[in-house]
Amino acid sequence: MNLSEYTSYDAVGLAELVANKDVTPAEVSSAAMKALRAVNPDVQAVIECWKGEGYNQSGPMAGVPMLVKDLGISVAGRLNELGSRLASGYVSPSDSNLAVKMRQAGLMLMGRTTTPELAASVTTEPVFNGGTRNPWNTCYSAGGSSGGSAAAVAAGIVPAAHATDGGGSIRIPASANGLFGLKPSRGRISMGPDVDEVWSGLAVHGFVTRSVRDSAALLDAVQGNLPGDPFVIDRSTPVLIGSEKRHPGTLRIGVLVHPLNGKRSSPEVVSALEQTVKQLRALGHHVEDVSPDIGLSWDAFVELNARFWAANTAGWIDALASMSNRPADIETLEPSNLALWKLGHELTATDLVGAMHMRNAVTQKMGVFHQQFDMLLTPTLPDLPAELGSFNSDQHKMDGREWMHHVFNHSPFTALANVCGSPAMSVPLGFSDSKNLPIGMQFFAGYNREHKLLSLAGQLECEHPWSGRRPKIWAGATAG
Repeated sequence: MNLSEYTSYDAVGLAELVANKDVTPAEVSSAAMKALRAVNPDVQAVIECWKGEGYNQSGPMAGVPMLVKDLGISVAGRLNELGSRLASGYVSPSDSNLAVKMRQAGLMLMGRTTTPELAASVTTEPVFNGGTRNPWNTCYSAGGSSGGSAAAVAAGIVPAAHATDGGGSIRIPASANGLFGLKPSRGRISMGPDVDEVWSGLAVHGFVTRSVRDSAALLDAVQGNLPGDPFVIDRSTPVLIGSEKRHPGTLRIGVLVHPLNGKRSSPEVVSALEQTVKQLRALGHHVEDVSPDIGLSWDAFVELNARFWAANTAGWIDALASMSNRPADIETLEPSNLALWKLGHELTATDLVGAMHMRNAVTQKMGVFHQQFDMLLTPTLPDLPAELGSFNSDQHKMDGREWMHHVFNHSPFTALANVCGSPAMSVPLGFSDSKNLPIGMQFFAGYNREHKLLSLAGQLECEHPWSGRRPKIWAGATAG
């Protein structure tokens, strides 16, 4: 299997080849390793390769290579360093529930991808192992915090990769790298057993993929609650696998063009959004401009997220410092996370209770919104990805709250779905010719409505396919 053949298939396609015995898992694995050697030096997305990981040869995704983000998932006996000098050398003692589900599905776990330190950024440029480059334009960020996974998929190393999302970390890099990225509902995929929820329920597991059907198949393969999990998904809704083939019906879609923080989306992003609206109307959907009431001011919305991020980050850092016997200081932490750690220790229990109350206000208001509209459409990002080196340049000047405003100014649309626990997706429907960078469009649906999002995404993929676009750095263009 040469690289041109390997990269022409999505994950479902590779699984079908293996099931039909047209190729062996060993041949697929060999091709994935060739792809990694061909392009990873240019994008710096994969930080470690593994051999000898077990998998279920009769699973629905048997033989498909899978990279995992270096955060949020534990693989027994493998390093789990969270993009941080503080966690350097930490080895996971056991598999997390998701790792078990991945093996059962037949996925071949082949290594770790980069993440910003402790996932607390929207660009993947950790001091620990350096910056990840966007395969479309290597002068620009691959996004974050799942930037390594997204760059690896976009460059053709693997057809799909594990990602997490606590404020947009699946959708932001999906947009930056021209991929499909679906943040599932809270509780769709188990976070256990070592944690019940991450960032007080804001964060979830998921994937970045090049095709809609891959996301549907992967989510279907690994979803499910385990004993003791705090959230249980209603499984009476339609199954996820195959959702992309079902007609979504006529949808009522509200459109928010500019962020709620008062800033303006860039002209290129607005143009891409306008084109998406035309496409949706041509497909028969009802689309209208809206300004949703989220129940809070913008500053209060950022504050509630700051309290959850900072409190959880502080606890995380304290645990890592204890395990590693290292101090939490500027030698082990980047300034932004040191600022969040300090803020977390300044917060009180009543501050967290207040954040929970604010979260409830947002969730209730968006519940009312989804009684009127099936989905909310926004740009995934109001601007193009940042140039490498620019986003983090002033972090040493910021306290914890200032850092949060900096993050949310760059990505003001995505965190709403995390606060509500609802599914949202970034679809690669736009493109910047001036910078040679993709532009994603975000669709946000009600809780447990992933099947609706996948159906619409499948319709858009069929009518306006993106699979023919290839980035500058592409494994399939190399010899092998």
